Amino acid sequence: MTLREYFHKVASTYDRTAGTGSPAAKLLRSAPSIFEPYIPASYLIKGSAGNGAGAFCPWVSFFDPDETTTATRGMYLVYLFAENMKTVSLSLNQGVTELRETFGAREAEKHLRGEAAAIRGAFPEDVTVGLEDVINLGGRAGLPRAYEAGNILSYVYEIDSLPTEEVLKTDLRRMIQLYQDALVLREDLRSTTRDVITTIKPKENGGQDLLLYFAPKSDGEYVQKITGRVIKKSRKHETLVKRYGAFLAQAGFTAGTNVHPRDLVARRDGADWLIEAKVVRRGNVSHAVREAIGQLATYAFLLYSEDSQPRRMALFTEAIGDVYVRLLSHQGIASVWPTEDGWAGSPEAVNAGLAQKEA
Repeated sequence: MTLREYFHKVASTYDRTAGTGSPAAKLLRSAPSIFEPYIPASYLIKGSAGNGAGAFCPWVSFFDPDETTTATRGMYLVYLFAENMKTVSLSLNQGVTELRETFGAREAEKHLRGEAAAIRGAFPEDVTVGLEDVINLGGRAGLPRAYEAGNILSYVYEIDSLPTEEVLKTDLRRMIQLYQDALVLREDLRSTTRDVITTIKPKENGGQDLLLYFAPKSDGEYVQKITGRVIKKSRKHETLVKRYGAFLAQAGFTAGTNVHPRDLVARRDGADWLIEAKVVRRGNVSHAVREAIGQLATYAFLLYSEDSQPRRMALFTEAIGDVYVRLLSHQGIASVWPTEDGWAGSPEAVNAGLAQKEA
């Protein structure tokens, strides 16, 4: 299903009185399968028609898990359908619930509008050309009005005249980049401007996923100690491992994550693979590649005997470029990263079934 078809189908079939078991509500919950090809592998995707009663403004959200994993707090990217289902807005927005619980609805909206204006104003003017400052979801009191207040930048699409599929994809890629830039600008504002950005200490989450065969670790940050080193891993890292592990299972590999301190091991056709996952932060491919080389060498030496060395692979959150692909290959390391239509990688990764296509 294309993005255009998805938006049309949701808008034409959604009925909030039908509850969260309706076909449109199920379609919203299926958002990950629709949007995964166009979203960084490390992001979380969630579509919702509300909890219990149907939402007046259903949505599909994308969360950078190092920032937030929920629409209740932090900054995130979201498609918001207007109450009348005539428009859908791709909005860089802010969590509403936590602020409302802290300050009350009216004061929370003031905070949201103030922070949205400050972050928007921190962008160079040429970066935000063509984007909207305001979204109109119907103005209903409650969450719809708070979403309107929280909008930082957006594209607003008329359902009856949606742009082409390629334009929708291009807009989404642009907003993902602006999302990352906005996170940096917000923290700069927090540290340099008094009382503009509200800081609320997040609540502790005692939940923990059990590990059983392929069972990713918690997406929460944690500290891992190995051979005298301390390695801080992020939610992006674990989300990447989770999504790639699902691909490996579909490709016929036996994969495991309960192999501390290794990120992931996989086996197929008699070959054992040691896989190290790396988040490329702010485009710093060089750092991620160097870390992958070092850790793969360390784990292979310390955790495997000399006569049973595994094959090695580095997994990245984005493409690393031909030079680094060749560098890794020179070191005997295959490489893989997500694309819009699956997983791409080095020739040896493709030949081994670890990726679907070559770079």
